[in-house]
Amino acid sequence: MKMNSKQAPYYFVPGPSRWPMLAGISMLVTMIGASAWVNDSAWGKLVCLVGIAAMLAVLYGWFGDAIHESEGGLYSKRIDHSYRWSMAWFIFSEVMFFGAFFGALFYARVISMPWLADLDHKVLWPDFSPQWGNAGPAGVVDTFNTMGPFPIPTINTALLLASGVTLTISHHAIQAGKRSKCAIWLAATILLGAVFMGFQVYEYMHAYQDLNLKLTSGIYGSTFFMLTGFHGFHVTMGAIMLTIVLFRVLKGHFTPENHFAFEGAAWYWHFVDVVWLGLYVVVYWL
Repeated sequence: MKMNSKQAPYYFVPGPSRWPMLAGISMLVTMIGASAWVNDSAWGKLVCLVGIAAMLAVLYGWFGDAIHESEGGLYSKRIDHSYRWSMAWFIFSEVMFFGAFFGALFYARVISMPWLADLDHKVLWPDFSPQWGNAGPAGVVDTFNTMGPFPIPTINTALLLASGVTLTISHHAIQAGKRSKCAIWLAATILLGAVFMGFQVYEYMHAYQDLNLKLTSGIYGSTFFMLTGFHGFHVTMGAIMLTIVLFRVLKGHFTPENHFAFEGAAWYWHFVDVVWLGLYVVVYWL
């Protein structure tokens, strides 16, 4: 974020914007299409994709306006503080989001499984064993194999940890005014994230084709794909953020003192790294 304290107003207030309304409409179209799609309506897929494309166009225009305002010297220190608080609260909301899914996993494994195997339920399911990863006591889920930590999850862990290092090097480079070094290490971070997602796609194909592990594979399948899938979505979003930051670095944006767009994307990426470490231990090892 580029700021000019001599030109910037006390607190910049943008004029009326069409972007919030367009964002709401595109989200509505996306959800209508997605709802129809999962219910096998012929038009659902097309409507969902149109909604996603519209949202991407809205984000492009909306963030473009913010970039022009920043580069035009309209943002003061107060705007910078607002952005920092906003990003911090956004990441906190993401912590709560993942906390809900980790909580569901904890409840299923630590509370529900032993409860279904206690003496009160032996009459209903005498052969049920409270071992995590089974198909449940009712016999309505197809048999499947669980996903272990080797080799892909461990490789992905190394990739994300390495990406955190490359991103930190890139951040120190922009702070030192070394734009070329910043761009190189930022590109390396994006590449590591892309390789991570490639491995995750392969892992999902392996789960469906070889392990018969699906989203419908009981509580194990549900929690596995919800946690890893949403994390993969966040990695994708983080990589897109960093790609935009990379383009801005190449265009000469940011200064060693003022570059919050870079910092905000870096905060998000490090958050994604930390979530993966918890996910790697809880989902793949325990």
